[in-house]
Amino acid sequence: MPIVRRSFVLLVNLIFFVAGSYVGSARALQGDQSVQTIEVTAKKYDFTPSLIRVKQGATVRLKVTASDRTHGFKIDIYPDGAKDKGRPGLVFTSTQECIKLEKNTPETVEFVAHTPGTYTFKCCVHCGFGHGHMKGQLIVEPTD
Repeated sequence: MPIVRRSFVLLVNLIFFVAGSYVGSARALQGDQSVQTIEVTAKKYDFTPSLIRVKQGATVRLKVTASDRTHGFKIDIYPDGAKDKGRPGLVFTSTQECIKLEKNTPETVEFVAHTPGTYTFKCCVHCGFGHGHMKGQLIVEPTD
């Protein structure tokens, strides 16, 4: 009897382990599906798209690639004109400083868009005469 009972307990534990692994994998896949991925190209004095719209609460992954030369990408954690600089409107998965974009080498910027508003992004690596005009906007729209 003890061998049968031990085998039964092992079998039940194995079933729970396999079921738990399956549920964990399914949750991980669902989490990946909820990430909004947007391809962004940086080239001589502009970003394409230069206007990006996302919903409040969305997890956003920007894949930014410089197509012609070295550029940079920087976006503030607070919406434009925010008077209170307390809680960040964009929460990044890693430190968000100036990200250097080498030609044809994609860089990933990932964040959760918490606060509605307009966030200006810009080139932060001097890239020539029109560098100061190389900007775009991320608009976080409130959920309905």
